[in-house]
Amino acid sequence: MAQNTNTHHIVVALEASIVPVPPLDLPAPHTYELREYGRTRPEEIAERVKDADVIILTIAQIKADMLRPEMTPRLKMVAVVASGTDCVDLAACRARGIVVGNTPHCNTVSVVDHAVALYFATRRSVALLHTMVQSGEWRKEMLHNTLNGPDGRAPRTCRDETLGIIGYGAVGKLIESTAKGLGMKVLISGRKGDSTAAEGRTPFDTLIRESSVIVLCLPRSPETMNLISNAELDAMKPYAVIVNVSRGGIVDEKALVAALKSRKIAGYSTDVYEQEPANPDSSPLVGPDVAGLNIVTTPHVAWCAGDTIANYNRATKENIAGWLTTGRPKYSVV
Repeated sequence: MAQNTNTHHIVVALEASIVPVPPLDLPAPHTYELREYGRTRPEEIAERVKDADVIILTIAQIKADMLRPEMTPRLKMVAVVASGTDCVDLAACRARGIVVGNTPHCNTVSVVDHAVALYFATRRSVALLHTMVQSGEWRKEMLHNTLNGPDGRAPRTCRDETLGIIGYGAVGKLIESTAKGLGMKVLISGRKGDSTAAEGRTPFDTLIRESSVIVLCLPRSPETMNLISNAELDAMKPYAVIVNVSRGGIVDEKALVAALKSRKIAGYSTDVYEQEPANPDSSPLVGPDVAGLNIVTTPHVAWCAGDTIANYNRATKENIAGWLTTGRPKYSVV
């Protein structure tokens, strides 16, 4: 583990325009110099972090080559202002003794609020209807063709829904209670590939078949990449909608678009993309090719709320202070 032998620390914040850096209030006798950047392009990272003792980031990529001693000789801590840590090579940090802290559960309420908004927008075809009204294309005789699902039924109300949750952390648990409050039946997924599930869980394949709404709120990892692809989409009910507030790459985007075009499922809403920022060149979910499909897209903003920022600031300060006083961040990953 990196030792805190120095008392003056260079702190480099790579994305302060996303989450501003609060005064750190380091424990005596520690002091710090803050080098703060609004945003940092990939090609700028090496120069900006070369003298850092602490790097603060949200989505900037710190990979193994950046963690070599000759690239970041002073580096002792990476403070991730997010729950996910897929932007940092944890194995390389562990091998070198660089500690990593994240900020879990800070955005739970905001993400759940956003997931519920995406559900209603998708089930009620809000984005599609908005576009049609604004363009002057809407006509009364289009009512059923636009709102009805591929099975020909009118939109379901919450009391008709079976909501399947994949990912049962803080977000998944709050989605469960929220959905039950709306009158939905709720299923909690077991691990993909397991034919049986622990008590209180539903086998993954069963949940895919039985749910009318599927909410994804799990980390991105090699095991969860393309978790939802052709086989899962083929098994879903034709009136199913998917809400993704986890990470891009968990849903196979090309397979998803093909399923919507062939009316295998009723809709998809997402706040995350395999490549971000999403645009017609980087994502099949964006652009004229998906016009007329029931897709709702937001630009990775589910986390964004005043209380989220306050929580992020608190957790980041606690992580850095914890590292200086005990050698480990309060919310330690490595």
